[in-house]
Amino acid sequence: MDPMNDHKTAIRSFLARRLRVELADGDDFFRLGFVNSLFAMQLVSWVEKKFAITVKDEDLDIANFHSIDAVNAFVLRKSVVTADV
Repeated sequence: MDPMNDHKTAIRSFLARRLRVELADGDDFFRLGFVNSLFAMQLVSWVEKKFAITVKDEDLDIANFHSIDAVNAFVLRKSVVTADV
């Protein structure tokens, strides 16, 4: 199994269910107007639960959560850090 593709599939599915729109992996869904700050916090909460990671205050940067690619990269980085601890 390829965690990168598995993570992207889960992220894409979550966004499709919640936003009712299909996005390309690089689409900035904030800039496109599909999400607001409430949804951003729901996304953060889902990421924590789904991938068993902790999102710290310093992680709350739109650069980590604005696209499928960004969320995936963030999850992979956090997973490596968690595995190293």
